[in-house]
Amino acid sequence: MPVAIEPIDRAVCAAICRSHGILAKDIARQLNLDRTQVNQRLYRSPLLHELCWQDRQYRWHGIVQQARPHSGLQEFSGFYSLVRDFLPLSEEQWLKQLEEGCTNIGRNLNDTRGLLHSFRDCRTQMRQLFSDLQAMAGPGCLDWEIVFELRLKRARYVRIYADVLVITENRVFSLEFKMKDQVDPEEVRQAAKYAPFLEVLFGLDYEVIPILVLTAARDLFRFVPIGAEDAVLPVCSGDMLFNAFDEYLGFLNR
Repeated sequence: MPVAIEPIDRAVCAAICRSHGILAKDIARQLNLDRTQVNQRLYRSPLLHELCWQDRQYRWHGIVQQARPHSGLQEFSGFYSLVRDFLPLSEEQWLKQLEEGCTNIGRNLNDTRGLLHSFRDCRTQMRQLFSDLQAMAGPGCLDWEIVFELRLKRARYVRIYADVLVITENRVFSLEFKMKDQVDPEEVRQAAKYAPFLEVLFGLDYEVIPILVLTAARDLFRFVPIGAEDAVLPVCSGDMLFNAFDEYLGFLNR
């Protein structure tokens, strides 16, 4: 049974996460909605149950605050930090923290299919990206946030994953990594699949941009249709990941 996301979910979650505890009637007043509508989503939405909780005074609180830095995001992350804290870590220091974080969020670390190798491959790609970003755009990217292995899977019907998130001032890049050199339409759909959920998680001020990264490819960057939809999604090789970011952030045009 799929999780249904209603248009008001993003606004309701934002109202909760920007507060320090808020009643349903105040959410409704703030959003100019009927209180019944708000209560229906608060009690029936598995995603809101995942991201929010109610205290004994019936006030709703968000686990992840929708402001930088995103306090609480580590509750759903194998590894979470500012980029400036990620880059100095050795591979083994980073991997140890990632493995501990994955254990805490219930991420299966079975390595029979090369999981740890894929973790290391992701780290290599991200270090190259931030080397390129610093060289071309300066040190501002060091204050961005980075997440490896986002996982929401507490509620029965909620299954949300992301290999890597990069969180800038107003965008969330959701990166799906595949150690391949050919575009698979199913993997394009997979990369796009969780964007609506991430929009609820990060709120109204963020644009979520899913990207499929093929780490065995070279000199690849193009937009690919998402199934039969009119929407498209950027697909790139690891060496062109900077170009995918530049498409939205416009460094090269400055």
